[in-house]
Amino acid sequence: MLLPRILAPVRAAAKSPLIPSSRVLDVIRHANGSAAHAPSPTLSFVRHATHQAQGRANGAKDGPGKRLGAKKAGGEYVIPGNIIFRQRGTAWFPGENCKFGRDHCIFATESGYVRYYKDPSLHPKRQYIGVALEKTDKLPYPQNAARRRRLGFVAVQNEPQPKKIEGQAVVADLQVGDAPGSETSIRATVRDSQTLTIGKGYAYRAANWDIGRVAERANVQVKQFVPGDRWAAWQKSQARKKRNEEAKKLRNAGKKSAKPKARKRRGP
Repeated sequence: MLLPRILAPVRAAAKSPLIPSSRVLDVIRHANGSAAHAPSPTLSFVRHATHQAQGRANGAKDGPGKRLGAKKAGGEYVIPGNIIFRQRGTAWFPGENCKFGRDHCIFATESGYVRYYKDPSLHPKRQYIGVALEKTDKLPYPQNAARRRRLGFVAVQNEPQPKKIEGQAVVADLQVGDAPGSETSIRATVRDSQTLTIGKGYAYRAANWDIGRVAERANVQVKQFVPGDRWAAWQKSQARKKRNEEAKKLRNAGKKSAKPKARKRRGP
């Protein structure tokens, strides 16, 4: 930065007793030289530093990459929360079953397959990223087409329920009745053991009731537990302890116990 210092010569001239003139212009001329050689006042400037001389403050700023770009390709399967595209700005916009993040990233809100497409009905030039619920679906969906329900609901055909025997009550998907061996017992319930359900880890597994009956279907024999008489067992243990104590006393009766030696007092 250049700063003019006009008043510095004035202060210097005012302190000098050799200048008789009281006019400011004459004082400035006298401070800068004779009037003949300097008909007009001159300005003195000072150059200050505008850039740090040393240190890392002004070094090259080459930070790490931000890993922008596509994270999922077209047709790839995603689940809710998966980031599909990272960007700065809005080069791509969220379409079907997608949303914006706070840093303009696009993530999926439903499970499905990634689609990159354009939708002239919404905007003539914008590019959209969406998630198709089925692998054969194409985006954008027709405007008046029926939308599939979210939360993984799929329209299925109702199947006929298993026949109910008299005296058999139905609670949820279990049939509760008489004791095992009768026609109305739980074991007599008709079930489809081939049904698999999707779990929290997006993996298909059999139901718990089906897993619990694997040993029964494999004819695995388990030794039956026979509970005994706990009162009789306690009496036997107490009698055994009493006999052991008496036998120990008899063994120690013939032995002479050594008498402890008397301590001698130390005289003064």
